[in-house]
Amino acid sequence: MTKYRWQASALVLVAFMLGCNEFMVVGVLSDIARSLRVTVATAGYLVTIFAVVYAVSTPLITILTNRFGRYPLLMTLMVIFLIGNTWSGFTSSYGWFLLTRMITAAVAGTIESLIIVFANDIAPREKRAMLISWLAAGFSIASVVGVPVGTAISTAYSWHVAFHLISVVSLVTCMVMVGIFPRHIKHVSGTIKDQLVLLTDRRIYLGAALILFTAAAMYTYYTYIRPLLTLLTTGLGFGTTALNWLLFVLGIMSILGNRLSGKIAERHGLTTMPRFYVLDIGLLLCLPVAMQSRVAGFGVFLVLTLIIMAVNSPIQVHFLDVAEASYPQSVALASSLNAIFFNIGISVGSATASVMLTRVGLGYLGWGAAVFAVISLVIVIGLNRAIAAKKAAVVVQDSK
Repeated sequence: MTKYRWQASALVLVAFMLGCNEFMVVGVLSDIARSLRVTVATAGYLVTIFAVVYAVSTPLITILTNRFGRYPLLMTLMVIFLIGNTWSGFTSSYGWFLLTRMITAAVAGTIESLIIVFANDIAPREKRAMLISWLAAGFSIASVVGVPVGTAISTAYSWHVAFHLISVVSLVTCMVMVGIFPRHIKHVSGTIKDQLVLLTDRRIYLGAALILFTAAAMYTYYTYIRPLLTLLTTGLGFGTTALNWLLFVLGIMSILGNRLSGKIAERHGLTTMPRFYVLDIGLLLCLPVAMQSRVAGFGVFLVLTLIIMAVNSPIQVHFLDVAEASYPQSVALASSLNAIFFNIGISVGSATASVMLTRVGLGYLGWGAAVFAVISLVIVIGLNRAIAAKKAAVVVQDSK
């Protein structure tokens, strides 16, 4: 195996590790609540607080640590993550466990942005988009494989053991990174003001809005994907035991969707994305009708899972390209925008889903998601026009 393949595998392993740490709590929430002697509702705040700390700390830490070298910063944050996760495995009280979750959440987003920076630097240009899509796939693999395995370990032994297993993976990953990662990658430091100027670029803030509303469209229905699938399994002919298998198949489809995203980024970029959003809108509008049939309903979920995040790799490559060309001091910040605004979008989508659930019922969540998809379609059209206008302006300037 070439050195690049080892490096790429290590980056995907980091993404997998982060995904397991973030998502595994959902699968073992009942076990944690019972062990820490709190209600399941109280334990549920662990998920909410993790997401809030993640979204707030990622831009702050990324901006404030810009003056440090990328390699020592990444390794330092990895060690902090390892300490926080290991501490999680040893806690026996809710307060301490919440603190350890906040520690790992605080560094997880910046670690994610840094591995994207490394991927951008070590990958040959023609393989960059595909490697970035594999990093996103690492999170999907964590939800498909890591979460069920963690749940099984928690059931058989203890949720503490599941966290210790993540610590073992983290330690091995750190050792591999020490051996094969480049110590020096291209890095331009800048003041806070110099970095934030990135956000004033129309191509950037439109891209950030696109991620936000795309995530909102997805999580307006995906927040309640288990009840939606339960509606299929209990009311339309599937056995109840099939629910976990259906979720597993959706997880596999999510991994394939990330691979599709990489292919799109390599060949077409954002130019073909309007077609995907038109398809999203059509499927979401048809979802209430499709739910009347077990085959049609699950088929719509499969296609939505495959295509709704097709924008992931193209927009990440777009952010990096704009930063490298015009704002080199903001590359790390650019690499974090996807994660930041995706998490904000999750909050918007889940809140919308909660309101719609009480007002119109479970079967019509797709219509709320379709509204966000329409907004995304308008934004991606505007973004493509902004990119084309910038390219035209550069050509005119170069011709003078």
